[in-house]
Amino acid sequence: MGRSELARDEDREQITDLLLQIRGGSPDAMDRLFHSVYGKLRRIAGRQLRGERPGHSLGTTGLVHETYLKLADQTRVQWQDRTHFYRVAARAMRRILVDYARRYRAQRRGGELRRVSLDEDATVAERGETLLALDEALERLAAKNERLSSVVECRYFGGLTEEETAEALGVTTRTVQRDWAKARGWLYLELVNP
Repeated sequence: MGRSELARDEDREQITDLLLQIRGGSPDAMDRLFHSVYGKLRRIAGRQLRGERPGHSLGTTGLVHETYLKLADQTRVQWQDRTHFYRVAARAMRRILVDYARRYRAQRRGGELRRVSLDEDATVAERGETLLALDEALERLAAKNERLSSVVECRYFGGLTEEETAEALGVTTRTVQRDWAKARGWLYLELVNP
């Protein structure tokens, strides 16, 4: 086992231990967990904000801190492991960005939503104006197939790899690959023909 693999395993164990402490009611475990995962959450937040409209009022640090507030308030979540934590964090970031998009849309006059691209290279205009459409489509997808919706949350919003997504959902990597392709196709059809 290489040095980086060993460090990654130790990181997983540390995060899982902190999550178990949170489940056990340790008052400072969430703060210690947040300190441990802060860098990864910043990378996820930065990736999410890279596609937002210019002048977005929420920066990377703000998104991470709002995510922390949402996660710290999660008293009913039975934390399982590192990937479960990142999945919940990705969902929290999605909710925060959707709330900001709703407020922005409410301030704008008119403005129809446009098609969305699930490619990482989506333009700022595409991504900024279609986050709400994507959120609504994901809600419809979840009603039809919760796992497909979860794969999109993990991969697109959470920035998880195929392997991490498979671990978070308890399926194989190949299943994630198939579900990702299905979900992207379904969302494309939904968003092109609303």
